[in-house]
Amino acid sequence: MSLHASIVIPTLNAGMSLGRTLESLKREPIDGTVEIIVVDGGSGDATTAIAEEHGARVLQSERGRGQQLARGAAEARGEWLLFLHADTVPAQGWNEALEHFAAAPENADRAAVFRFALDDSSPAARRLERIVAWRTAVMALPYGDQGLFLSRDFYRALGGYRPLPLFEDVDLIRRIGRRRLAALNVPAVTAAARYRGPGYPLRSARNLCCLALYYLGVPPGSIARLYGG
Repeated sequence: MSLHASIVIPTLNAGMSLGRTLESLKREPIDGTVEIIVVDGGSGDATTAIAEEHGARVLQSERGRGQQLARGAAEARGEWLLFLHADTVPAQGWNEALEHFAAAPENADRAAVFRFALDDSSPAARRLERIVAWRTAVMALPYGDQGLFLSRDFYRALGGYRPLPLFEDVDLIRRIGRRRLAALNVPAVTAAARYRGPGYPLRSARNLCCLALYYLGVPPGSIARLYGG
């Protein structure tokens, strides 16, 4: 199946990782017409230059992943949308998996995510991958670093990404719902630097605390200050 797709990548000082992600998309291109949209939130490094060197269409947006994703989706021309983080590299076969998903008529109002993986060979990384696999399967709660693929019509029917400072991915996934979410057996390999710095236990505990606060109704802006700290 030939796709007309748009890949939307929000960035902020992503110069160290964006090139690797864009190169991976070129190595195994989707069969069809594809545009790559990089929505930058005011980077002070070479992010936008790297995006342009790789042929991406660069948009500027107010800082905030929710706002950046929404801006990219609003400008996208593709019939299918893939939202991807700048430090996430889809593994071999990602293109065929998306083509197969889009070819099934019943997936017109469903979404798909990749399997979470980290670029770290440590046992701690493997443990976290198993936890995320459980969370995705049992709670139907993948995060944005697993990518999100869905038709543009379905995205618009859902109301799209909201301009939230945090948990814009959880907010949209909850509107999609368990029955309309598919997990693809293809890894999306994300940079593990954010976990190595503070350490896997501390970072994971902070993420879980923030998620609990979100479900308790604490405003995302307040949670973002804790998350950023």
